[in-house]
Amino acid sequence: MNIYRGKLDADTIKRGFFSGLEVTWQLARIVVPIYFIVTFLKYTPLMNFITSIFSPLMGIFGLPGKAAIALVLGNLVNLYAAIGAMVSLSLTPKEITILGIMLSFCHSLPVETALAKKIGLSPLNVILVRASLAIASGILFNLILK
Repeated sequence: MNIYRGKLDADTIKRGFFSGLEVTWQLARIVVPIYFIVTFLKYTPLMNFITSIFSPLMGIFGLPGKAAIALVLGNLVNLYAAIGAMVSLSLTPKEITILGIMLSFCHSLPVETALAKKIGLSPLNVILVRASLAIASGILFNLILK
């Protein structure tokens, strides 16, 4: 049994460094492409189209229509995809906070719903509870963070 006694040896530092590089690489493979894709979209008519369609719905949460991109990516892909989109969208601190809270309740739905099903939970109930919490928290924090 290896008990930490306050000393860091070279092997521990080396393993930590390479583990950190591996995690950074894994995250960058998701965040960087999403960032560039969403940044590119900002300069196309497609972004205006997405914004105009989702503005009424996203307005309930105090979010611009373009924030729907981050919400969809966070729910269908993962939180890191949502972060890549959020960074490129130039959102305000309030908008980032609301999106972050909503995504904390409802993210990675396909993967996490499949996992919930494996342990015997109803997939429909899991999605309904998580989506309801995200919606309720978005509305509530839009009112609180005026």
